[in-house]
Amino acid sequence: MQPPPDRARSVRSYVMRAGRITDAQQRALADLWPRYGVDFTAAALDLNRLFGRSAPRTLEIGFGNGEHLLERALGSPERDFLGIEVHRPGIGHLLLAAGKAGIGNLRVIAHDAVEVLQCQIAPGSLDELQLLFPDPWPKSRHHKRRIVQPAFAALAASRLTHGGRLHLATDWEPYAQQMLDVLAACKALHNCAEHGTYMEHVKVRTATRFELRGERLGHQVRELLFARGA
Repeated sequence: MQPPPDRARSVRSYVMRAGRITDAQQRALADLWPRYGVDFTAAALDLNRLFGRSAPRTLEIGFGNGEHLLERALGSPERDFLGIEVHRPGIGHLLLAAGKAGIGNLRVIAHDAVEVLQCQIAPGSLDELQLLFPDPWPKSRHHKRRIVQPAFAALAASRLTHGGRLHLATDWEPYAQQMLDVLAACKALHNCAEHGTYMEHVKVRTATRFELRGERLGHQVRELLFARGA
């Protein structure tokens, strides 16, 4: 497994944390990366070759410990799922669970998500892109670190198929409003919500650990669903 380098972009939406990694997670990184891992290269992936078939594709940015991503992959064997995460304990946790499940429609990239979208994901190749509970960077001086910016919206839209969907969620109200403003201003996307704001609920799913933390703090979860136009 290649460690995620921290060199190409000066402003990133994450900070690298060492975190505690268990022996089992470390073994999963060593033993299961050849099966599920995709090393970063500055060349577009052939997703049909990577998964061995042609199928609808979902990419999740920042999957944390991977519970949500694995649940979706297990529940939708007709789809392929690609996850991006930079923190080794979370990647190891997902690889361990994926190996136990023997799942075949899941792959993982350990690298900066924006660079992956720019270099490894071809235009028009994703049916769905999910960004659930990204770091809200609440302090004003850190807002430049938020991943949802105009350039990201345009990049994400370009990687979706026509009609492909961009699904975001946050429990930080000011960030939700910024997401809404940024995505609404992207001409390639249109809001799927009936009143042009937030979705009541996009789909039934298990709450992520970040979502559960927000709920314990009394935060309201906001979900956004945009689609790429023709």
